[in-house]
Amino acid sequence: MTYEQARTELEQYGQEHLLRFYGELSEAQQEALLAQIDATDFSILRYVKDPHQGLSFGKITPLGAMELPEIEARREEFTQAGLEAIRAGKVAAVLLAGGMGTRLGSSDPKCMYDIGITHPVYIMQRLIENLTEVTDLAGVPVPLFIMTSEKNNDKTVQFMKEHECFGYPADRIRYFIQEMAPAADPDGRVYLEARDRICTSPNGNGGWFQSMKKAGLLDVLHAEGIEWLNIFAVDNVLQRICDPCFVGATIQSGCAAGAKVVRKAFREEKVGAICLEDGRPSVVEYYDMTPELLAANNEKGEPAYNFGVIMNYLFRESELERIVDEILPVHVVEKKIDHIDQNGDPVHPEAPCGVKFEQLVVDMVRELSTCLPFEVVREKEFAPIKNPTGVDSVESARALCLKNGIVL
Repeated sequence: MTYEQARTELEQYGQEHLLRFYGELSEAQQEALLAQIDATDFSILRYVKDPHQGLSFGKITPLGAMELPEIEARREEFTQAGLEAIRAGKVAAVLLAGGMGTRLGSSDPKCMYDIGITHPVYIMQRLIENLTEVTDLAGVPVPLFIMTSEKNNDKTVQFMKEHECFGYPADRIRYFIQEMAPAADPDGRVYLEARDRICTSPNGNGGWFQSMKKAGLLDVLHAEGIEWLNIFAVDNVLQRICDPCFVGATIQSGCAAGAKVVRKAFREEKVGAICLEDGRPSVVEYYDMTPELLAANNEKGEPAYNFGVIMNYLFRESELERIVDEILPVHVVEKKIDHIDQNGDPVHPEAPCGVKFEQLVVDMVRELSTCLPFEVVREKEFAPIKNPTGVDSVESARALCLKNGIVL
């Protein structure tokens, strides 16, 4: 892309200011900025004026889960079915690890955060150890795809090399970079991160399969005969990955997807609840729960929306290919955004100063016809690390790890 082409492109969206410092840049910096402009989809800025575009909700009704008593009664059956699929090479794991450890006070990728007490225990290490428990049982390694971002890819890959992938076969791990979206002020004016760089952020966890496609990895899935993808977030250090019981139950159910869920600690807990929306599987976020939904009971007298998702899903790969090119809704999220001002000086806001654009996995679930909610014991499989202290923190995760006999 030439300077003239970039200026013409930016004029369409009122973003010419992104070239403000162009004349001050070195030739290499100019080329990098033009390449970034060429790769950026500025059309997403239309959501600033209409943030609820495509976000209308249908009628929300309860969806029950496969609960622990039934799972325990059929555990052997489900586990054998899951192990059969894993040994046949039909199951792969996809780690969504595009984030940084900023909220934890770290400038490194979140997966590099050390939760150890007496010795180093990294978040990535814990996830690999959980996956290895399954692969040891199955007797075969599971293909592992790791989604990074342009901000953390190099550090993540180098970190894994330095730690020899924590014992996992390096030839079974593939990395791909998440698509990015521009970050803007409340009026839709895109920020500059530096004089030679547009301010961008990962486009949300719902863009993972589209990013795999753009990275050419669907050819790998087809060549290896992978039929199921277990996606999971980087921050839950207790979750079981490619859990044979979960895999087997989902396959035997005939559903297009499975979702691990935990029983909510209390009705108002800030987790998305599995539900039906116009008769299709969906997730109602905690901030969309009306007083009526919160107060509703099922036939057992329990909360009707009692099962929260934990960002651990199993998707039938062919179903994802069917919907991959459909447009998922875009969520406009207020955020604090580091940027430079019109003089090129750095700005580190203490309050939200703009918006980022994200697509969410829950919207992928809404596009499918069926989903199996699969209950797990939260004390054994749900230890998210989102904060340094308090709820869902390093402290709470450490306590749960110790409770489960994990030496930190």
